[in-house]
Amino acid sequence: MLKTAASRYFRPNKPCLRALHTRHAIHQVRTDWARSAVFASATASATAILVWCVSNNVIHNDVVAIPSSSPQLGPGETEVLDSNINSTGVDENGSLQGVAWGSNKSHIINPTEPKVDVVQYPTNVNWLENVALRDLALHERHAACVDARGDVYQWGDGFFPSVSTSKLEARRPKPTLLGKDIVKIQVTESRVYALSASGKIYVLAANEEQQKLKVSSQHPGPLWWGFDWLWRGRPNIDSVELFPREKLGWREHFTNITAGRDHVLALTSVGRVFSHPVNKNANSHGQLGLRNVDLPVASSSPGDASSGRVAVELNPVAVTDPYAKASRYSRARVYNGPAENLDTIDDKTIRFCDSLFEIPALKGIKVSQIAAGSRSSYVNTDAGRVLGWGANEFGQLGLGNGITLDAVTIPTEVILTRNLALDVKSKCLGISAGGDLTFFVAERTGSDPSYYIDVLSCGNGQWGGLGANLYTTSQANPVRVKNVSGLLEYDEKTQGLAPIVPEAISVSPTGHALLTLDTLSRAGPGFTGRDLLVWGLNYDFQLGTGKRKSLPAPAVLNRPEGGRFLLARKTTAVKDMAGNVWRKKVGVEQCAIAGYGNSFVYWRIIRS
Repeated sequence: MLKTAASRYFRPNKPCLRALHTRHAIHQVRTDWARSAVFASATASATAILVWCVSNNVIHNDVVAIPSSSPQLGPGETEVLDSNINSTGVDENGSLQGVAWGSNKSHIINPTEPKVDVVQYPTNVNWLENVALRDLALHERHAACVDARGDVYQWGDGFFPSVSTSKLEARRPKPTLLGKDIVKIQVTESRVYALSASGKIYVLAANEEQQKLKVSSQHPGPLWWGFDWLWRGRPNIDSVELFPREKLGWREHFTNITAGRDHVLALTSVGRVFSHPVNKNANSHGQLGLRNVDLPVASSSPGDASSGRVAVELNPVAVTDPYAKASRYSRARVYNGPAENLDTIDDKTIRFCDSLFEIPALKGIKVSQIAAGSRSSYVNTDAGRVLGWGANEFGQLGLGNGITLDAVTIPTEVILTRNLALDVKSKCLGISAGGDLTFFVAERTGSDPSYYIDVLSCGNGQWGGLGANLYTTSQANPVRVKNVSGLLEYDEKTQGLAPIVPEAISVSPTGHALLTLDTLSRAGPGFTGRDLLVWGLNYDFQLGTGKRKSLPAPAVLNRPEGGRFLLARKTTAVKDMAGNVWRKKVGVEQCAIAGYGNSFVYWRIIRS
């Protein structure tokens, strides 16, 4: 033992010194023995104290329980995050209000609070006090809505002229398109598309500066016949009405519009589908459903109707450069018609294209619904069969794992029964798309007399947007969304089980989704609303949970003051955006939409 301790202080390459007993070596050995003894004594003492505490800590049944700092929640109860927040959409006086949460960097969800960048929890906002809308659309830097009278209002940092950060002020929504009786609105980065009750489609710029008319085209002055009062209060903005290139039938009109990033789809009352290019990239992945379009020649004055038209072929990237992703070197583009004509056309103005073109592949097919992702298009036929075309890098068309094309230029059927038994039939009831995500609401029937309602998803689920408890960047085969598929409840009318149908799905282009579950139609007395479920990306608190953790599966949204977030319906007096009473007894309901990093709930007028 002494040799071992002493050898620590001598080099092993000198064997003559290994056995040498020095005073320093003996002192080191004694120090090691003392340390070992102290450590052993401390260990024994700690063990004895622990055994004594365990053996003497007797718990009796009659001991008074000490309440915990965090109360235990009972069945059906939710945690109260902040009792001072009101997120019901109604204030203390019973006035209607909007509910917002998420990013407010562009002052979209709360334009009257310019210094608020993020709303962490669902919170009432009073800029829509006692206002019910016909429709509302949110983009990244601008937004638009239609009030009870059918007038269009716009706001946001992308709409108003830019100002310095030190001069931020509340800028309320501004009226733009008035007197057109608008019922539906869609927005892109540079355009706003509005559908009137009579079936007319209008387009106006998303920027206030670009809406101004030239002096020569504005109203010249007082009219000699005395009807100049009709022009007062009507802003002079530049707008264009879109006309179909193919003639519509007797009493046929447009009933719905939907917009992607660079293209617009329109549906007529007899089931015909038209498409419209927003800019030169409108057919980058074949999402238009056609290639040949004719565009008006640029004119020096907006009111000049003598300008001609030029035929242009908008070829998808898959055709012009099929090996774009195979090499980083640029190659000559495939000839796409008179390229010089396309280069001379300005696509920054609303007069880039003033027409709607019928999709040739869908002629003779009666369509009941249209939907558009960022670069993809979908239709649902009256028989419940889905057709999709456009971008498919993330499998957002739902064509299955066997289709590896990045772009599908021809409408192709989406098989929703690929993972079901042979005797099971499926019928699509609705399509919701946004960004690179797509959702299908399908009715599933089989040998069992009862039927089920499933929500299927496909596309980019990198942040959990698929809702299937998965984080995957590509899902080509539609999968069932957890917690909302196959739900059943007891129906007193039929004395049996009936499926719970999703009422609406709003998909954000940035990767989160809001689903409204119809839990009100068969609810008993005292039940006041419909459940709202959220999932997907949550970087900007757009899910309303108060945390930034993304959710890969739908979860019921709870109010910060406690209780489930229920979307209500009621009858009340409604004002327009100007603050004037429109009607006193109007049926309204809360509607949830997903924006760019934010979410918003507004009161929508129930259309009979």
